[in-house]
Amino acid sequence: MGCISSKESDPEAARAITPGLAKIPEVSIPVSIVLVKKNLSRYLQQNHDAIFASNRKWIEARLEEDATFFVKLSSSQHPDYLYIGCADSRVPANEIMGLDAGEVFIHRNIANLVPNTDLNAMCVIEYAVQHLHVKHIIVCGHYNCGGVQAALASSDMGLLNPWLRNIRDVYRLHEGELDKIKDETQKYRRLVELNVLEQARNVIKTAIVQKSYYLNAYPIVHAWVFDLKDGVLRDLKLDFSGTLASIKKIYNLESEIKSAKGTPQSISSAMT
Repeated sequence: MGCISSKESDPEAARAITPGLAKIPEVSIPVSIVLVKKNLSRYLQQNHDAIFASNRKWIEARLEEDATFFVKLSSSQHPDYLYIGCADSRVPANEIMGLDAGEVFIHRNIANLVPNTDLNAMCVIEYAVQHLHVKHIIVCGHYNCGGVQAALASSDMGLLNPWLRNIRDVYRLHEGELDKIKDETQKYRRLVELNVLEQARNVIKTAIVQKSYYLNAYPIVHAWVFDLKDGVLRDLKLDFSGTLASIKKIYNLESEIKSAKGTPQSISSAMT
């Protein structure tokens, strides 16, 4: 097998500048490895450039449909929906909802979790409710979720461990129901659904959601699941008002909201 000596890419001048290099043995690099690296580098550059080519085609298509599309897009955003979903590349939020750019505010992470200690998620909810005045908050999971599957595995996932523990806690909360399901695929699918429902409850527990709902009668929180096998969005029929009422014993912030200054904002004025 042919080799490329380090001398070919590192002239003698380098050894003169650093005498210690003379004591280091020469390293031979197989030609095949060099060719693989060159091909990989070429592929990565083409892979990168293809995005910008697609972007230009997308711009042309948009302008052909609506000459004022980007004028409207750059003016402001008034989405009615906050979508909290999984970061899985197979679940494009806008597309599965049939919505366009500017119509849905999106937050995504592994396994669509909403831990109350996640500053990122809490800030997104705060901004969406307080400043964008979204009318619906959707927590959307999907079957065949790698995050949920990883949480079921008895293995050390490193930095993912504390994140996946949130899903394992969902299993603990519903252990009785899940252990009765003998079919592993059905158990896995049910855990996906239960995880979505628990994360939706976590959204309802937040102060900003309770306050806005008390003052404005929105947002409404929903729990959905997307099925990769048929493309169907399934509504898990979360009873928002019933869930809010059920958590008030522990998570009730209504008395604090009532004592706060300010008058309720009417729904009609919020939508204008």
